[in-house]
Amino acid sequence: MISVVIPLYNKAATIQRAIDSVLSQDFQDFELIVVDDGSTDNPTLQVHPKVKVVKQENQGVSAARNRGIAESKGDWISFLDADDQWKTWTLEEMWSLHIDYPQCQVIGTSYDYLDESGTHRNIILNRLPFKQGRGLLTNYFEVASYSNPPFCSISIMVKKSSLNSIGGFPYGVGQGEDLLTWARLAVENNIAYSTRVCATFYPERSSYYSRPSRIPDSSDPVGKELESMLVRNSHVVGIKEYVGHWHKMRASIYLRLPGCGREARAEIKKALNYSSNTRKLRIYQCLLLVPYRLRMKLFERL
Repeated sequence: MISVVIPLYNKAATIQRAIDSVLSQDFQDFELIVVDDGSTDNPTLQVHPKVKVVKQENQGVSAARNRGIAESKGDWISFLDADDQWKTWTLEEMWSLHIDYPQCQVIGTSYDYLDESGTHRNIILNRLPFKQGRGLLTNYFEVASYSNPPFCSISIMVKKSSLNSIGGFPYGVGQGEDLLTWARLAVENNIAYSTRVCATFYPERSSYYSRPSRIPDSSDPVGKELESMLVRNSHVVGIKEYVGHWHKMRASIYLRLPGCGREARAEIKKALNYSSNTRKLRIYQCLLLVPYRLRMKLFERL
C-alpha cells in the first residue's frame, strides 16, 4: 500500500481539487492522510473512507509532512501539495517503476506547470542518463543542476524506511526544505525515474521574473548542509555543481529584490566556487551594475 500525504495550510480553495485527484487514481491501493497544519481559512473536506484528516497547531510544512509519515500505514510514501494536482495515472506509474526497479528506494516522475497564460508546460530535462522514457537516475545532482528539478514534492514516492533513515524533512528550514530532503535521499538511495508527466504544479506567482514574495534565510541552512554533504560525498556525480546551483538560485532571488545587491554579490561569489558553467553568473554580475527596474526588465531575457 502507498500512503499519500498532503500538508495543508490555508488552501481551502484548492484542497478538494488535490484530494479528488488522488481519489480518482487508476491505482487504488492507497490511503490518503491530510495534515491540517493550523489552517485559519476553515477548509471544508468531504468525508471519504480513504481519507484521514489530522489536525495540529501550525508548525510548518516539514512538520506537517513528518506528521503524515508518522501516521502512515504503508511501506511507501508519496506526497502532493494542497494546491497542486495529480494525473489519474500517477500512482500507477510510480508503482510500475517500483516493480521494474525493485532495487530503488526513491521513485520520481516528471511533472508540468501552468504558465502565465494558463497553458501546461513540461519541465526542462537535460543530461538524463537514459534515452527511453524510464530508467535509473544515476546522476540526480547533474540533472538537477542543468534542468528544472526532475521531481518535486508532487511527483515522488519514497520507501518509508529511507525517509526515516534521514530523519524525514528538516525542521526549522523555511525555504528549500524539500530540495535538501531530495539531496539527502539521492546520496543514500537508488532512484528510478519516468519522464511521463504525472502531476501539475500551480505556481503561486504569475512569473519567475516577478519580485519574490519571501527573502531568503540569511543563515542559509540548506546551503551549509549541501556543502557538508559535498565534503562527505565528493565522489557523487554532479554534487559539486549542485551546490553551485543552489547558490545561483539564491543569487537570482536577491537580484530580484531591491536593496539586496550585497547579498546577491555574495551568493554569486559562492556559486562561482562550485560551478563549472559560469555564463549566467557572469551575467548576474553585470546585472548588479544596472538600476533595479532595468535589471528586472533585463532579467526576463535570460
